[in-house]
Amino acid sequence: MTVDTALEEQDVLLGVKDYKSGVKPVWCPGCGDFGVLSATYKALTTLQLKPHEVVVVSGIGCSSRIPYFMRSYGIHGVHGRALPIATGVKLANPALTVFAMGGDGDLMSIGAGHLPHAASRNVDITVVMMDNQTYGLTKAQASPTSVTGHISKSTPFGSIARPLKPVVLALAYGATFVARGYSARANEMSELIVQGVQHHGFSFIHVQSPCTEFHNTYNYYDEAVTDVPPEHNTSDLAAALHLALTEERVHLGLFYRDDAQESFDRRSREFVEEVSEFNVDEYLRRFA
Repeated sequence: MTVDTALEEQDVLLGVKDYKSGVKPVWCPGCGDFGVLSATYKALTTLQLKPHEVVVVSGIGCSSRIPYFMRSYGIHGVHGRALPIATGVKLANPALTVFAMGGDGDLMSIGAGHLPHAASRNVDITVVMMDNQTYGLTKAQASPTSVTGHISKSTPFGSIARPLKPVVLALAYGATFVARGYSARANEMSELIVQGVQHHGFSFIHVQSPCTEFHNTYNYYDEAVTDVPPEHNTSDLAAALHLALTEERVHLGLFYRDDAQESFDRRSREFVEEVSEFNVDEYLRRFA
C-alpha cells in the first residue's frame, strides 16, 4: 500500500481528515471497529505525526482491514503474523511509529505464539487488539476469548473452553504498557493510544469491540465497564495482575506502565559497528 506524501514538507496543523485514506470502511453498521478507527485518527491528530511517519500492520480478519482506511503506510499481512512483521519494520527503521492491529482471532489464536516474544523483547510498537469474542469474518465461530458456554456455529452446545485473558497474558509476558479500552468510548481510547505511542516500549491495548452482526455485546459492556480505580498503582506489576485476575467488572484504562526498560530496537542498535562507505572497486581488487 502506497502513501500520499503531499504532507511531508508541510509545516501545518494536521486534522483527522489528513489521516483518512478515502477508502470507505466495509464493516457492518455499528461494528466496534469504527470506534477504534476513529480513536486512532484522533490519537494521530493529537500526536501530529505525519502520515508517512506511521506504519499500520495487520493480519487477517474484519479488524485487520484497518490499514486500507488510513492514509499511512500499511501492510495487510498473512494470518497471525502482524507482530513479527511490525517488529521487522521497527528494527529496520526505528524512526517510524509502528502499529500492529488485529482481532482476538488473529492475535490470540494463530498469532498467539508471537505475543510473548514481542512483549518480552520490549519492541517499541503499539498493539491494538480489537476483541469481539467471535470470528466475524468467517461468520460466527467461537474465538479464543469467547466465554464458556458461548453458543456459536462451531460450538452449538456451548463452548467448553475457558476464555483467554489478553490483559493478563500481556502483563505476564512482560509488556511494559498494558491498557484496555472500549470502542463505544472513542475519546478515552484515543488517549490510551496516545500514551501507548509515547511509551518507548511494547504497548498492548486490549479493546472490547463488539460485533453487531454475530455477537452484539454493547448492552453488556455498557453496564459492565468501569474505570481503573484512581488509587491503582500503574507501576506495580503485581497490583496490575491482581486487578486483571480478580475484576468482577471490566476495567478501562491503564493497568501497567514501566518506562525504565529500554526498548529492544534501541538496545539492538548498540551492537551496530561504525561503517564506512563501501568501495566496490577496492573490494573486487582483493579477489583479482
